[in-house]
Amino acid sequence: MNAIFITVRTRSTRLSHKCLLTIEGSLAIEHIIERAKRTKADKVVLCTTALYEDMVLVDIAEKHGILSYRGPIEDKLVRWQKAAERYEVDFFVTFDGDDVLCDPELANLAFDQHERTGADFIEAPNVPCGAFTYGISVSALNKVCKIKWTEDTEMMVPWFTNLGVFKCEELQNVPVVLQRPEIRMTMDYRDDLEFFRRVYGYFGDRDFKLEDVIKYLDENPEVREINNHCQEKYLTNQRILTKKALTYPDTY
Repeated sequence: MNAIFITVRTRSTRLSHKCLLTIEGSLAIEHIIERAKRTKADKVVLCTTALYEDMVLVDIAEKHGILSYRGPIEDKLVRWQKAAERYEVDFFVTFDGDDVLCDPELANLAFDQHERTGADFIEAPNVPCGAFTYGISVSALNKVCKIKWTEDTEMMVPWFTNLGVFKCEELQNVPVVLQRPEIRMTMDYRDDLEFFRRVYGYFGDRDFKLEDVIKYLDENPEVREINNHCQEKYLTNQRILTKKALTYPDTY
């Protein structure tokens, strides 16, 4: 059984309640849910925290006909683990709550690749930031949850890639037109919100693809420039958090 896990919570530091901000008449999280439903996943599960403030996300999931799971506040890995156990999932692709243009077709490539190669962990460094997050086998996730030494697992990639025990692969068969890592499509800052509002304002209710978005951005470079400057801040923050996550505690 495979699934899309939408990883989201209302609490955010850089852009407050970003998943509940409105983009072209719908909440950001609603756009993500609709894109997840366009994949060939057996199930779509919204994975959030047990905090009372995140009940609003559970209500939104129910409204849109998808499943939900509420788990640990900080430990994203255990949240996924328990959701996979509850819904009998063997492999999942994550859609983050700030990736409003997460791509269904790339997710489908990951499902196919896992079935073909048995990959434990799939990432796609050569696509736009926010178009694809990760594909993860639950068997690998269970092993990581046994050996990790922290509950702060926001930066979880090294647990899969640095141990040398999992089959880690880059996403295969990605069309050349989608190999555009310089394009930023994630929402951490106010300029990112403006970027998404411009993109969705152009496409409206049309059933558009990632290829269509890239073509639009190439034809309208001023839209790409709205949030392009945010990427270095984002990457710097990611590096700091990753280094912190890998610090072995003296008390362990």
